[in-house]
Amino acid sequence: MPAAGPTDQNNAPGAPRTRLILDVDTGIDDSLALLYLLASPEAEILGIACTAGNVPVEQVAANNLNWLDLCSAPEIDVAVGARVPLACPLRTTEDTHGPQGIGHAVLPTSQRRRSDRNATALWVDLVREHPGELVGLVTGPLTNLALALRDEPRLPQLLHRLVVMGGAFNHPGNTTPTAEWNISVDPEAAKEVFDAFSGLPENRRPILCGLDVTESIEMHPEHLRRLADTAGSTPTEIVSPADTSETRSKASNTVIRHLSDAIRFYMEFHQTHDQGFLAHMHDPFAAAVALNPTIVRTRPATVDVELHGRLTRGTTVADWARHWNREPNVNIAVATDPAGFFDDLIDRVGRLAKSVG
Repeated sequence: MPAAGPTDQNNAPGAPRTRLILDVDTGIDDSLALLYLLASPEAEILGIACTAGNVPVEQVAANNLNWLDLCSAPEIDVAVGARVPLACPLRTTEDTHGPQGIGHAVLPTSQRRRSDRNATALWVDLVREHPGELVGLVTGPLTNLALALRDEPRLPQLLHRLVVMGGAFNHPGNTTPTAEWNISVDPEAAKEVFDAFSGLPENRRPILCGLDVTESIEMHPEHLRRLADTAGSTPTEIVSPADTSETRSKASNTVIRHLSDAIRFYMEFHQTHDQGFLAHMHDPFAAAVALNPTIVRTRPATVDVELHGRLTRGTTVADWARHWNREPNVNIAVATDPAGFFDDLIDRVGRLAKSVG
C-alpha cells in the first residue's frame, strides 16, 4: 500500500518546489484541492486555467480569485479558458455544487484581476518557459488542454508530469451508468489528450485518478470537525444531516467557515443520491498525487474514449491486456490509503486556515 500523504523528498529543507499549472472548473472539491496546494510548502502554483464544467467559466474564475484572496495567497495568474466543450453543448452541475459552484458558501468578492492571456496561452507559455519542469493538474473537463495541444503539439514532451481527475474503469460512472463527469462533459477533448500523450516513457505517462479510487476518498463530518480543531476554530464544527438549508457555519475561522458551508452542500447532495452524508473528495486527492505520485498504486493501460455510443458516450475504455496492440498511454490509479490522505489534508489545510485566521 502506498505511503500516506506527500512526504517525499520535496519536503526536505532546500529541496526544489513542485511547479504546477492547474486546470479547473472550480466547484467544491476543486476548491479544497486549491487550498490543499496553497497549504503545501513544496507546491508553487504558476497559473490557474479555468474551464466551464461544474459552473460557467466566468464563475469558475471568480471562485478561484475569491479563494486566493480569502487565503491571502500570492498573486497567481488566473486565466479564463473554454466556455463550451469542443463539439457538444455545455452541461453544468449546479445541483451538485450549488448555484455559484461553492455550495452554501458566499465568498467575499476579490479585487484581483483575471489574467490578460487566455487559458490556452497560459498552458503553452508556461510549458515553453519551464520545459521538463511543470506538473499539470486537471480537475475539470480537458477542453483547455486539448486546445493547448493544438497550438503546441510538443506539450506532452515539455510537461514533466500530468495528473488528471477523470474516468471510471472497473467502476460505475457518476454521470451515466459508465461515464465519469469530467470526461463526459467533453469526451472529444479527453480523447485528443489521451491520444496526444501516447508514446511517452513509463515515468512520464499521465496518471488518471478515476472513480475507482476517488470514490474511496470519503469526507465525513468528523473530518470537518478535525479540520476546524487543527485551525483552532471555535466552537466545535458540527455538520449534520439534520441541518436545514438555511443553516450556516458559526466557525470563528474564516476559511473553516466558508469551507464548511461549501462541503455541507456537497454532503447533502451525496445523501440525496443514497450515498450517505459524506462527500467524495476527488480533486484534493488528485492534487496530492500531483505532488507525490507514490501515494497511489497505478497500473499501465491504453485508454480511449467512446464518442459514438448511444448509451456509452463519454466512457473511458481501458485496454489492460493490449488487445488493441497499442502501447500504454496512461497509468491508472488503482489503490491508495484514504485515512492517510485525510490525515495529511487536515494537517495542511488546518494549518493554512490557522495562519489566515
